[in-house]
Amino acid sequence: MPVSGAALGAGRRILRAVAIAATVPYLALKSAWLAGSHLGIPDGSDLLGSGLFLPVLNALSLVMDSGVVLLALILTRPWGIRLPARLLTVPVFVATGLLTPIVLGYPGQLLMVALGSGPDAAERAQREPFLDPWVFNVVYLGFMVQAVALAGLFVPYARQRWGRRWQGGLGERLPPSTGVVAGAAAVTALAVAAAYVYWGFGGTAGQNPTQIARYSSDSGVVSVAHAICALAAGAGSVWLARGGRRRARGPLAVAWIGSSATLSWGMWLALALLGAGSGPDERPTAATLLLYAAQMITGLLAGMVLTRFLAARRAA
Repeated sequence: MPVSGAALGAGRRILRAVAIAATVPYLALKSAWLAGSHLGIPDGSDLLGSGLFLPVLNALSLVMDSGVVLLALILTRPWGIRLPARLLTVPVFVATGLLTPIVLGYPGQLLMVALGSGPDAAERAQREPFLDPWVFNVVYLGFMVQAVALAGLFVPYARQRWGRRWQGGLGERLPPSTGVVAGAAAVTALAVAAAYVYWGFGGTAGQNPTQIARYSSDSGVVSVAHAICALAAGAGSVWLARGGRRRARGPLAVAWIGSSATLSWGMWLALALLGAGSGPDERPTAATLLLYAAQMITGLLAGMVLTRFLAARRAA
């Protein structure tokens, strides 16, 4: 049955409104920056001298977060159920990938602060006058609300449209070639996770002086979140490739979340390197470039296994 206003239900209408409303602070902030405002940017911030890179990045992120509004409408309007799957899969995949580490990392950062192990607002501002502390709180809280609301909208939409794909067990083992891809995804995932855990707990090998100086419990939590996502990509791809009687929806969700997060954030972090300074303390190291490349490769390999699994289910 197509999604209609009558069949939508109050809960999904509320989630749609919440998802759209949660984009307002971020979109307003990005729009202000594009208009030349320095709202939330303290004196001495690196963002004030970034040339054209910051406006381009702000415009890109503005378009990306505007996509949340479009997704909320697609997942709840009658025409959304008729949209070709390929036009919906990529935006949902990217949204899942970009939001997942934030959903994992931001509560972890708050927990560290609550336990007395994280930096307070004054310490953050003194260590790195990058953005005012309130900007992070407003933006990341908005991202978390977007993630929860979109998940609440996507699950019933996907159940209605593709529910048969994850019903029952995993089924037969995928072809050996897919098993090789899954094994490669697992190996690269372990390497990526090991590197991120090492950096997350204060390791400095392979980092430039600026990365070392910026380390805090906040950045450590983010690194651990990236490690978890990489492990999810590797584990999910192996589960899907092996088949068996295990219910399909669990491994499918793990592979989807892990592959999207590693690929999306690997690409985003690599793109951010274009705005890195050219000084000896800021130039990206070979280890950093290799890590982001391995992160993208892990996501691509896991995504290939995921695609092969879904294609086999569709054929069946």
